[in-house]
Amino acid sequence: MATIKDIAKEAGVSTAAVSRILNQDQTLSVAEDTRQRVWEVAQQLNYKPARRKTAVKSVEQQVGFQIGLVIAPTQQEETLDPYFLSIRQGIERKSEQAGMKIASVVRVHAEANYAELRDLDGIIVVGGIDLEDGELFRSPQLNIVFADSSPDEERFDSVISDYEKATRKALEHLLQAGHRHIGYIGGESLVRKLSGEEYGRTDVREKAYAAFMREHGLHHSESVFIGEWGPAGGYQLMKEAIEQGNLPSAFLIASDPMAIGAMRALHEAGLQVPQDAAIISFDDIEAAAFLNPPLSTVQVHTEEMGAAAVKLLLDRLKGRELPIKVVLPTKLIVRESC
Repeated sequence: MATIKDIAKEAGVSTAAVSRILNQDQTLSVAEDTRQRVWEVAQQLNYKPARRKTAVKSVEQQVGFQIGLVIAPTQQEETLDPYFLSIRQGIERKSEQAGMKIASVVRVHAEANYAELRDLDGIIVVGGIDLEDGELFRSPQLNIVFADSSPDEERFDSVISDYEKATRKALEHLLQAGHRHIGYIGGESLVRKLSGEEYGRTDVREKAYAAFMREHGLHHSESVFIGEWGPAGGYQLMKEAIEQGNLPSAFLIASDPMAIGAMRALHEAGLQVPQDAAIISFDDIEAAAFLNPPLSTVQVHTEEMGAAAVKLLLDRLKGRELPIKVVLPTKLIVRESC
């Protein structure tokens, strides 16, 4: 017996579109020739719809959308930094609320199987992915939303945080506190190919830091320390800053886990926060408020990022064709570390 997936494959449209056309959903924005093609294919395949219940259900409940997740960060990266894990939790929570089933989760690596994703109604990609790698992102029938990256805003929906504005706000706070020698500790933004290969790009926070400091005539390349993400990376980079001498009076650090490692290095060197080095970082993880001293940080709404990605995907499945880029605001949380 023919199924909706059979019709979708033959007609060259998504299973969600087929289901809504056959259910005569007039709210679906689709060309008339597409509707006609779906009906013709259904007749050719002798499709027999299941008996419909009398109760009225929402579009999501009728269709039972099945989606997939493509996770760019490795398992180790998720363990070291809860940032990406929190985005995924937001996706899972909102998907359950919307009646959408996460049917497949694929972590990017050399042996990953992406073929099963093609039969799903949509995909949410978490983290940085190279679009030029593989056929997955060239399928016009596949609805794809990116969370924490926006590789092609003319084709795909995306959700990001406003790191540029957040960086400037944090640096303005440090300037107002009297700091002029402000260092930066961070890592590169990692981009992965579907094959599992990876390469780095300059992180938006580092770019915003450099632009701000140059505007104020305060940029010094020797005060920028780039290395591995996570507590160990922050620890090692702060040790390098201490050993170099002429320690900045304040640091902007790209993530809370890196800041935790950096604070440990300062403590071991007999230096105090904020007396010897003030610190502002990013994320506002749960532990930030319980450090000694409590960590000043930029609050990033990671769970909301995941939830917003689900909303965008659901909107796409309901027929929207215009791509949308959502930029979430951040909030500077000032505590005793600066």
